[in-house]
Amino acid sequence: MESQEILFISNGHGEDTINCQIVQALRASGTDVDVAAIPIVGDGAAYGRSGVPIIGPTSPMPSGGVFYMNPLFFLKDVRAGLVRLTLQQLKAIRKHSPCCDLVVTTGDIVAAGFAHATGRPYIIFLSAHSTYYEGLADLGFLLNYLLSSEQCLAIFTRDALTAADLNRQGFEKAIFVGNPVMDNLNPTGKDLQLKAGFRTIALLPGSRLPEASDNLILLLELVKEIAATASPSVQFRAALVPSLMLELDNIAAQAGWLHREGKLTFPGIKQPGSAEAETVEVICYSDAFADIVQQSKLVIGMTGSAIEQAVGLGKPVITIPGNGPSFTYRFAEAQNRLLGGSVQVIGTETATLDIIKEAALAVERTFQDKKYLENCVKNGLERMGAPGGSLKIANYIAKHLK
Repeated sequence: MESQEILFISNGHGEDTINCQIVQALRASGTDVDVAAIPIVGDGAAYGRSGVPIIGPTSPMPSGGVFYMNPLFFLKDVRAGLVRLTLQQLKAIRKHSPCCDLVVTTGDIVAAGFAHATGRPYIIFLSAHSTYYEGLADLGFLLNYLLSSEQCLAIFTRDALTAADLNRQGFEKAIFVGNPVMDNLNPTGKDLQLKAGFRTIALLPGSRLPEASDNLILLLELVKEIAATASPSVQFRAALVPSLMLELDNIAAQAGWLHREGKLTFPGIKQPGSAEAETVEVICYSDAFADIVQQSKLVIGMTGSAIEQAVGLGKPVITIPGNGPSFTYRFAEAQNRLLGGSVQVIGTETATLDIIKEAALAVERTFQDKKYLENCVKNGLERMGAPGGSLKIANYIAKHLK
């Protein structure tokens, strides 16, 4: 018997990762399928790491796939070849889809549209809609049509509230089984060089360059302010993508720090209760995200999926707006509505010195609020669900293919 084939479609870096989690779960379950993918946004690096072949052209766009936050970025994408790229990708999936038994798509209306264009049955992980930040899941006419299609077999939602909302709207095939981003977050045992008795703060500047470089420079300013105000002592660990690790010399030079072998240092910070100025350290890793977040007491981030994961793990999160295009105040505010009280957004514009000082005070205030920290654990489970979503979606796929 010939093995069956699944085409994975995604329109975003976080969406790529979700699909790869489902692929890993399929493989772990022993389901005999061939897989291929088409990442609509970016280069699809997550698929490459997971050994999933890409069937069509890819090209990073200036907006990073979040042009809905600013129409100007859409125009930049168009000038960068968005229309031509989209037509080429649609041509590729139409050529490939006749041999597919199922399409698995993750994202929003674009991902659903691509899946529908294959003419094949599909399931969708609807990552871009939540009743938490919309008040009511407003799909709009076109997405409503796509998800009502007989081609669409199941709608997996990012949280239980959204599934219940869609069920009330007549989408009986909407279901919540867990969010795949919460899978495979077990610590690897990486030695983070942590000092006993110090509270660990995780820094998450994002993954898209050059924005992530700019974000890290802002976070380093915040680190200096925290080190000057926090008592007792804190320590900082940064989870970076490999491409950002390569930029640390330039980042250190711009921020006035020193860099050596992944360790950023800044001398001359006078800490509370200390008679002498001390050197502050930020130790960076490109292969220890789960270890860093799991062992942190608090997370400071300027990114999307990684903050969702931190919230799901019960961590308090503080964010400061950046220059974008991805992590702006508008994005941070929407993320706050999505993830609830676990996320504190400091400032309503690109972080200034006053905003950074306010964020540093928020860090210390958060550490002292035991009831708030307990609520973060409850809220994380409610908003993101327990691990295991990837396997449950994989089991649905395996059952369908049989």
